[in-house]
Amino acid sequence: MSSSGPGRAEPYTVELAAATEIAVRAGRLILERADRIERIDYKGARDVVTDVDHRSEALILEELRRRFPDDAQLAEESGLAAPVAAGGTDHTGSAERTWVVDPLDGTINYANRIPIYCVSIALVAADRPVVGVVHDPVRGETFSATADGPARLNGLPIVPSSKPVLLDFVIALTLDRNRLASAGPALADATRVQRRLGSSALALAWVGCGRFDAFVQTGNLSAWDVAAAGLIAERAGAQVRRLDGGPYLDMSLGTSRYGVLAAPERHFAELRRLVG
Repeated sequence: MSSSGPGRAEPYTVELAAATEIAVRAGRLILERADRIERIDYKGARDVVTDVDHRSEALILEELRRRFPDDAQLAEESGLAAPVAAGGTDHTGSAERTWVVDPLDGTINYANRIPIYCVSIALVAADRPVVGVVHDPVRGETFSATADGPARLNGLPIVPSSKPVLLDFVIALTLDRNRLASAGPALADATRVQRRLGSSALALAWVGCGRFDAFVQTGNLSAWDVAAAGLIAERAGAQVRRLDGGPYLDMSLGTSRYGVLAAPERHFAELRRLVG
């Protein structure tokens, strides 16, 4: 833990302020172009990307590169980029810090004019998220956290659900086909209701403030989905892990897809058992 006192700034204050400002700017762009999407392309059978994803990503990466030229970048649409020194020369080797960016999480919602989506920006140092910002431009809400500070919503501290009984839980639930038949009925019996938001980063951030009592997604998550939101939920007080028991963020996995569970500590083990 860091110490603070007169004249001593909290760690990552500059980075958090920058990520927040840039996320809000990207969110403004996304809102302004919501009715002016020029192009929708298919990344896969069930996934799409719009020109607005690319515009938002370009804005975010350009600003991060200008302010933090010695940091690497990992973004959903453009992949991994090496750090660029102040003089404009590419570094060789690995960077100590990497910005992990999802410029528009919830693109299918966005393309269908469903107002549930967000911008996610995280800073990762030594494979550990140290700054996380998830900005919801529709509601004007910004979730944020640092590795040594509290999780906040629009500057105010947040905490996860304190419900004593799992049967009262409203959970964000996305199951892959393999677990739908086995875990689906068990989770339905054990909890009050399940919802699928369409934006993993936003749903995971909502665990931090108790809007969702828990988050379960058994696959299809990558670093840019969980780096910022996982830190926010964790610093709020929830337990956040991969379904295989590993940390929710492992940069060595690259673009691998995996599942994550986030829940208050008192109910985490039981939910993990139910998921299988």
